[in-house]
Amino acid sequence: MKPQLLVLIHLSEQSKATIGSAFEILYAPDKERRAAAIGGIAKDVKVVLSNGSTGLTAAEMDALNQLQLVCALGAGHENIDSAHAAQRGIKIATGAGTNDDCVADHAMGLVLTVMRNIRQLDLACRAGIWREALVLPPQLAGKRMGVVGLGTIGKKIARRAAAFDMEIGYFNRAQRDDVDYRYFESVPQLASWCDVMVMATPGGAATRHLVGARELQALGPNGFLVNISRGSVVDTAALAAALQNGEVGGAGLDVYESEPKPPLELLEFKNVVLTPHMAGWSPEAITASIDKFLRNAEAHFAAAG
Repeated sequence: MKPQLLVLIHLSEQSKATIGSAFEILYAPDKERRAAAIGGIAKDVKVVLSNGSTGLTAAEMDALNQLQLVCALGAGHENIDSAHAAQRGIKIATGAGTNDDCVADHAMGLVLTVMRNIRQLDLACRAGIWREALVLPPQLAGKRMGVVGLGTIGKKIARRAAAFDMEIGYFNRAQRDDVDYRYFESVPQLASWCDVMVMATPGGAATRHLVGARELQALGPNGFLVNISRGSVVDTAALAAALQNGEVGGAGLDVYESEPKPPLELLEFKNVVLTPHMAGWSPEAITASIDKFLRNAEAHFAAAG
C-alpha cells in the first residue's frame, strides 16, 4: 500500500502521475480543500508537498499528528514554519538546485526586456511607429549590474550578465571569497552604483521591503529594478511612487506582494514588465524538482527504517 501524500500546490497531470507511482495523493491546492483535508482525510499523512510561497503553518503541522516530512518543490521554504518543525522533529527538504538555471535565464530575460524596452518597442512596431520616432533604449554592454543575494542563483545571473560585458557588483549577508565582483555593504550603496539591480535574495521577515523608497531613489531615474526572488522583498507602494515621480527608470517583476493577483498599483506604467511568478518554471525544471522530491522522500523513509 502506497503512503499518503498531502499536496498543497498546483501540479500538472503529468507531475501527479509521476508522483502517484510512489504515493496516494491527497490533492488540496486551494484554501478550501486544504482546510478540509488537514482537518479530515489528511490527518494521518506523513509527508506534505508544498513550496515557499504556500508554506505550512505550525497549527497545520499540529493538526497532522503523524507528519514526518515537509518538502518544498522549489528552493524557498520561508512560509514553512521551520522552527516549529524542528520542535516537532519534522524534517524539511527542498528542491534547491533544480530550477537555478531557469530562474537565472528568466532574470536576464527581464533585464533585457525592461532595459531595452522590448515590450513597448513591439507595440510601437505593430502600430507602425518606426525607430526615428522612439527614444533609444540603453545597451547592456558596459553597464553595471548589482545583484542582491549572491547565492547559487545570484551567481548564475551574474555569470550571464558578465557574458553581456556588464560589470558586476553585489550585496550579500557576507562578502564571498570565491568571486572577484565588487562587494557593497548595503543595498542603498549598491543601488547608487549600478544601472540595474536584480533581487535574488530569499524571502521571509529578514528581507521584507529590503527595497523601499530609499533604495529606489538611490537607483535613480536611469536605473532599473528586477525581482525574481519574492514579492515581499520590494515595497510595492514605494515602487509605484518612485515610478510615478520618475525616480526610477523601470522594473521587471516576476513576483509581487499581491500574488496571485497582479500588482494593481503598477499596471499603469509602460516601463514595468510583469510575469506571473514563473521564473523557475520550465518543463526541465519541473521534472527535476519532482524527481528530487521523490529522492528526498525515499531517502527519508529509508533512514527512518
